[in-house]
Amino acid sequence: MRLIIATLLTLVAGPALACGSDTDCTVLDGDRTYRYYMPDTVEGPIGAVFHAHGYRGSADGAMRNQSLRAMADRLGMALIALNADADDWNLAYRPREPQQAEAREYDYVTAVIEDVADRIDLDRERMIATGFSAGGMMTWTLACGMGDTFAGVVPYSGTFWRSIPPTCPTPATNMIHIHGDADTVVPLEGRAIGPTRQGNVYDALAMYAEHGAQPEAVLAEMPEGLSCFLRENVDGLLLDFCLFDGTHAYSATRVEWAINRILDRL
Repeated sequence: MRLIIATLLTLVAGPALACGSDTDCTVLDGDRTYRYYMPDTVEGPIGAVFHAHGYRGSADGAMRNQSLRAMADRLGMALIALNADADDWNLAYRPREPQQAEAREYDYVTAVIEDVADRIDLDRERMIATGFSAGGMMTWTLACGMGDTFAGVVPYSGTFWRSIPPTCPTPATNMIHIHGDADTVVPLEGRAIGPTRQGNVYDALAMYAEHGAQPEAVLAEMPEGLSCFLRENVDGLLLDFCLFDGTHAYSATRVEWAINRILDRL
């Protein structure tokens, strides 16, 4: 009888605990979720790309993006699809809560990292955060508040809501910011939305350059149609600002190039 009960409990509990690219993983007592994808060919410790989706996106949508999964395969890294709390990330000065004093997502991302580490052989020295649009705003938030957690960040077409923080509480990390030079959804100078305003990308980069003691930028033409203002401090940390001809358009190929550029420095 005990064996039968134990077997039944295993059958019931098993699916609830299973998660991956098609099923949500839960953290923070079930309050938040994420999904993950593992390349088939990787053995041993594996790095991870933590992807933050755009406004009203989802981890499920990210996992259905074949370009992201193909990127993970080529990089030989796990793809961790973060999931916002409802429509958007809990970021400081966002339109629905303009009086919010600071980001509330650090506990969530920390919980995701710990849960992922329980499921895979995670190489914590090769974790990269990235995201597009609102997910780019989330990425900037992680760069500032969890800079000592990630080996690098690749924000794409997004930065802080106003106001840009005067500095960051954690050490600088490698950053490659990508943006369309004619973006009207998240303009480089920002735009007003409701009671608040998107931050100015130039101001954010200037703050992070000072935070990381970065030298003057050098302009260079890079792959994937990118014109980049390159910086590297005395510790070898990158701060690249890369523009492409276009508007609010995402390219996983550009993100892959940026991630490889960061990984080459590790």
